[in-house]
Amino acid sequence: MDLAEFNKRLAGTLPELLGMRFTSLDPDKVVAELTIRDDLRTVGGALHGGTLMAFADTVGAAATIINLSGGATTTTLESKTNFFAAGRAGVVRAEATPLHKGRRTHVWQTRITDESGRMLSLTLQTQMVLEKAG
Repeated sequence: MDLAEFNKRLAGTLPELLGMRFTSLDPDKVVAELTIRDDLRTVGGALHGGTLMAFADTVGAAATIINLSGGATTTTLESKTNFFAAGRAGVVRAEATPLHKGRRTHVWQTRITDESGRMLSLTLQTQMVLEKAG
């Protein structure tokens, strides 16, 4: 899938509101970036955990989407995030890699790191494959 076209599809959605941008779309690795802004922080100044979770969920869903065929779509069935460090400034990077790509489900692991490579969070999510009706 064309990277520019995929990024255009974010218009008017939560990923656009967050400022997400995909930088690589490969069937076995999807990468996106997000710049930390004040409106994405907690009162304490760290990147909000909800931002990290939404970022990871979107990247894992995108990874499933680029692996689908025949008009199928996807939805998140389950997602679990562990938080390791606070993002404070700069650009954070999400990298999703597959643990399982089956007919009915995909399982993706998404690591979010800061500019120094320090892991901020790790999300494990299951995406259900929804076959085109009819």
